[in-house]
Amino acid sequence: MPPSRLNQQAFLSLLREASAAGTPHHHHAVLVKLGFHRETRVNNAFIQAYCATGRVEDARKVFDGMAHRDTVSFNSMIHGYATSGDVGSARRLFERVPAPTPVTWTSMVAGFCRAGDVASARRVFEEMPERDLVSWNAMISGLVGNRKPVEALVLFRRMMAEGFAPNRGTVVSALSACASAGALETGKWIHVFVDKKRLRWDEFLGTALVDMYAKCGAVELALDVFTRSRARNTCTWNAMINGLAMNGYSTKALDMFRQMELDATAAPDEVTFVGVLLACSHGGFVDVGREHFDMISKKYGIRLILEHYACMVDLLARSGHLQEAHKLITGMPMKPDLVVWRALLGGCRVHKDVSMAETAISEMEATCSGDHVLLSNLYASVGRWSGVEDVRRTMRRKGIEKIPGCSSIEINGSIHEFISGDKSHPSYDDIHAKLAEITTKMQLQGYVTETADVFYDVEEEEKEQALGHHSEKLAIAFGLIGGPPNVAIRIVKNLRFCTDCHKFAKLVAQIYNREIVVRDRARFHHFREGSCSCNDFW
Repeated sequence: MPPSRLNQQAFLSLLREASAAGTPHHHHAVLVKLGFHRETRVNNAFIQAYCATGRVEDARKVFDGMAHRDTVSFNSMIHGYATSGDVGSARRLFERVPAPTPVTWTSMVAGFCRAGDVASARRVFEEMPERDLVSWNAMISGLVGNRKPVEALVLFRRMMAEGFAPNRGTVVSALSACASAGALETGKWIHVFVDKKRLRWDEFLGTALVDMYAKCGAVELALDVFTRSRARNTCTWNAMINGLAMNGYSTKALDMFRQMELDATAAPDEVTFVGVLLACSHGGFVDVGREHFDMISKKYGIRLILEHYACMVDLLARSGHLQEAHKLITGMPMKPDLVVWRALLGGCRVHKDVSMAETAISEMEATCSGDHVLLSNLYASVGRWSGVEDVRRTMRRKGIEKIPGCSSIEINGSIHEFISGDKSHPSYDDIHAKLAEITTKMQLQGYVTETADVFYDVEEEEKEQALGHHSEKLAIAFGLIGGPPNVAIRIVKNLRFCTDCHKFAKLVAQIYNREIVVRDRARFHHFREGSCSCNDFW
């Protein structure tokens, strides 16, 4: 049978079905028998089919056996290597392409991003002789996926400055970056852009907006978007429930879950119950938490995952049920991870249970500085200075260094980052002067520095100086001098709040009559008029 165009179409259709079923190799012999092995178009389809099913070596055999290769051949093969994570082979093949197109370059960018090699991806991106919107999207989403949201937003602004109009893909990636960086003002601008350009509003875009507002601490705006969204799916409900929970609106989160149960278009899943249990944990609702934990498998038939156990352990431990929390961990059907043990450790800190904390540290085989520092602070709080010294020796022996605190704040569309003790910010002198002013005003209110969380062999004056340069204090002071008045100061922090900084933020909110919103490693803290939304339960 001659390899007519009609026969090719029929064969390609058959190949697509085989690819979807994961069996493209069953048709390879037919390729030769029908004489299609000389057809570039059919060979390209085989390369794509093999790569889609993870058989990259078979795809390369087809590629090497081709009498003629076009741009699609190279692009398909490079994309295949870049997707399993073999960027070395992709790069070598890329260098053989006679005239790389933007698609070829973009495949390399995406491949390096998937492999976590952002520096190489950025290098290829900058070398591109010509970029299209797909190229920009690949680099921006790659930065977001590799937890570099600030870089992603800088690139997003540069893309706009160079005359490229964002599409829905760009918008969703940029909103995700705003959510991670806490860049509320940029997120609001994107929302206005979406409305102005009348981009198609579906459940994916609606979910991205809800998630962004919630993770920036703007709960009312998140609720407004959620209420106005006509198209909702399970992800949209999850974003709203989790957003309410992490911001401390525990009762509202549980009410939202009950509304979800009545919605026939969305069924609760594993992520839903992470939000529900998180709400119970942040609200201290022990009995309600137990009820919903049992509901996961018994009522909904959903498999319990590590995150469910971590939330439940956190709820029990911080509410004082440390033995029950430990029993839950030892009875888990899977191996508890560090997050689960840290949940128990956090409860030990609150209730000063040194013995249980030592058990947790031992069983979790802690290698993170934060875990050891927490145990050290617990020893210090009960006056066990020999224990503090033991922790320090252990950290030195294992080469564990304390992770520096880092806080970021968005001012006039730019993200400013502060590291604890760092004096390199251009406005540091003004920040230092503001901190001195704040301290003076707080001392008139009876403020005394909480130095219990600083190692015991440091002089009291040095302890106060060290605490005075914590990253969130620097960011709050900068927000007071650099941001517009009467606007909430919003900060994202990489570590958990220390006791002194939490007390500091409450007093600043009261003295300066400013709302301060801080997202730390575990949750949000909304400071208003001298109190915090967490009710000092964190």
